[in-house]
Amino acid sequence: MVFKLPREEKEALIERIRLYFEEERSETIGRLAAEQLIDWMLGEIGPYAYNQGVEDARVLIAERSQSLDDELYALKRIKPAQRR
Repeated sequence: MVFKLPREEKEALIERIRLYFEEERSETIGRLAAEQLIDWMLGEIGPYAYNQGVEDARVLIAERSQSLDDELYALKRIKPAQRR
């Protein structure tokens, strides 16, 4: 799976990466190098982040489903005892 970012988001990330290299590493990298780094990171890290997001959603849905099941069970009416 290839992750693609909207152009505006990618441009913002390019600038953040360039700023990071400048401030944290005292290195200057060009726009192309920053874009290539983003593309590489998305290819390498993207699937892990995506899978974690899917797992988090699965757990959340399971918890909500259980909660809904509990609430529905609480709505059940108890049948009166049968008379003899």
